[in-house]
Amino acid sequence: MIINKLFFLFGIILIITACSKKIENENLIKEKSLEFQVLEAYQEGKESLESGDSLFAAKKFNEAEILFPQSVWAPKSALMAAYAYYVQDYYGDAIAELQRFIRVYPKHENLDYVYYLLAISYYEQIVDEKKDLQSITNAKETFSIVIDKYPNTEYALDAEFKIDLINDILAAKEMYIGRYYIDKKKWIPAINRFREVIDKYDTTIYVEEALYRLVEVHYLLGLKNEAEKYAKLLGYNYQSSTWYEQSYSIFNENYKKNKNIIRKNKKSKIVTKVKSLFD
Repeated sequence: MIINKLFFLFGIILIITACSKKIENENLIKEKSLEFQVLEAYQEGKESLESGDSLFAAKKFNEAEILFPQSVWAPKSALMAAYAYYVQDYYGDAIAELQRFIRVYPKHENLDYVYYLLAISYYEQIVDEKKDLQSITNAKETFSIVIDKYPNTEYALDAEFKIDLINDILAAKEMYIGRYYIDKKKWIPAINRFREVIDKYDTTIYVEEALYRLVEVHYLLGLKNEAEKYAKLLGYNYQSSTWYEQSYSIFNENYKKNKNIIRKNKKSKIVTKVKSLFD
């Protein structure tokens, strides 16, 4: 009786073992089949991208990721889909793909590139500094992430350069609005805009003009001490600039007249010299 029971248990164990091996083999075959399908879809996407059909390429890359999300090819496919959209100038789709990538693959080895491509996708949407403020802000914030998280990469180096360009764009926007306020004789809002340029974008090409405008507006308001303060700051940093020259003429009404006389005299001497060559 006991022997029969032992044989029965042994038989059950053999059946279970055989079934488990069968399941493992089936799973392995299934995984191999999925892996093959993923590679096939990925290869189709790559070929389409190379031939210029970026939208179809993105579709195939998305398909490859969906087929086998656990595969090592899944994150590669997701990133390639984003790149395919970027190449075709579908920046909104590229941004959506890259944001999803960051959520789904937060520890992927190529995150430095992902953040960089995301920043570039925002940056490429900047057309007019007076309208595209959201794209400008998003680009600057994302480039800053690249610099902070991946400082020793080529992406960080280009991100620093791009942020300088963005700061020029933002400063240009502030200057545009500041000049508009001057035209409308809204002095205080104008001052605030020019101060914004000096405080936030002091490395841009617009600082000299911003300082000059502050001299100009404060002088018009009768705040000569404030005007002189900004004129001295402009002179200390940009003494050879035309903006400093113009600010100097605000305080010295005779400066322009004297300057014109000097220029006329210089011109007459040159003309005389040239004439003498033909005597």
